[in-house]
Amino acid sequence: MVRGINKCYKYTQRPFSHFLLLRHAREREMFAVENGLQGDPRLQTISDAIRVIPHFPKTRIMFQDITTLLLDPVAFKHVVDIFVDRYKHMNISLVAGVEARGFIFGPPIALAIGAKFVPLRKPGKLPGRVISEDYELEYGNDRLEMSMEAVKTHERALVIDDLVATGGTLSASINLLERAGAEVVECACVVGLPKFKGECRLKGKPLYVLVEPSQLD
Repeated sequence: MVRGINKCYKYTQRPFSHFLLLRHAREREMFAVENGLQGDPRLQTISDAIRVIPHFPKTRIMFQDITTLLLDPVAFKHVVDIFVDRYKHMNISLVAGVEARGFIFGPPIALAIGAKFVPLRKPGKLPGRVISEDYELEYGNDRLEMSMEAVKTHERALVIDDLVATGGTLSASINLLERAGAEVVECACVVGLPKFKGECRLKGKPLYVLVEPSQLD
């Protein structure tokens, strides 16, 4: 469908037939094409701008490189515009970006919708008092931290990242924000791996993604 990967390492190792079986298990996952953007040429432009690098950083991993999207100002603007159009009337007061690529998309979206931007960082990167959340990746563990002063009770929050795979990173982000008293309205990613459709551990929160990886073309 498209070309277009996350924290969980941008990989895919299961047979193609496995992907096909999971394509229909979407549950609360929403693709842009299912929300009024069917046939929108912006999605193909975004897809075409994402480079796939086989066997990086290790064998059998299909790395979805969004740096090529960032080199294309038209495609980059399309990503921001689509997300802004979706969230500008949802009364979002906080956009949380997951390190590191969530830092790229989060700030322009936050500015456009009149929200503040809160970085969710790896351990030891934030000064002052922080709260932390451990989570599992497909091949290991990691941790996210957030400033304790960043979030106010009852704020409506949006979580932004470049890609969702297992959902572990997004789930940890949701936990951090909810522990601070925020209401997470939705999670949004540029790329969604079909491998884990219907299996993401997002605590019932909606997930909105723009494109699927190119290996399903």
